[in-house]
Amino acid sequence: MRLPLVLCTVFLLLASCAAKRVQIPTYEGVDVLSVLSGKETVRAIDSNFSIEFEKDGSAMKGEAVLKLTPETLDLQVYSLGFLVAEVMSTDTVTRSNPPIDRNRLLMLVDGIRNSFFWWSIKNPEIKEDEDAYRVWNSWRRLLLNRKTLLPEKQIIELEDGRRLTVVYGEPALLEGVWFPSKMRIELSNQSVNLRIKTLSLQE
Repeated sequence: MRLPLVLCTVFLLLASCAAKRVQIPTYEGVDVLSVLSGKETVRAIDSNFSIEFEKDGSAMKGEAVLKLTPETLDLQVYSLGFLVAEVMSTDTVTRSNPPIDRNRLLMLVDGIRNSFFWWSIKNPEIKEDEDAYRVWNSWRRLLLNRKTLLPEKQIIELEDGRRLTVVYGEPALLEGVWFPSKMRIELSNQSVNLRIKTLSLQE
């Protein structure tokens, strides 16, 4: 007769110790522009993530370390623990070691910078749809989830008339900040997939 009581007690203890799923906060009814402008205090982003390059059906995987500001980018890509590529960019110059093709460089510089600083759209227009907010200016278009105000998709117009497309997914609580943990950056027949592991925002 005591066994069922013991099993019940164990079950209750396990249930009470189970990790509770943290719910993503919702922002329904909040002014979108004020939320976006409130993020402008972020001056730097540090992140570690896995990275996968895709081109014409082939893929190359690695790990990346990123230091990013609105004006600069320092990206290091590792494979099997060895540094295999480094990209550095400022307002005036962009260089990579070893040299990489222009499309991949655009994805790694323009794509990553605007993907991480997704809220930084100057003088935006905003339209509310049933499930999303559409935020845009002359060269960027951003789709925000209406409840969470996190990005779902972004299109970046390039100077040569082509478009960088960024698709976001799987919001996660990263070091106290809700942020998309997956990004896919596409240009022509190439794409870069990022899975964010760590994220640090500095004001």
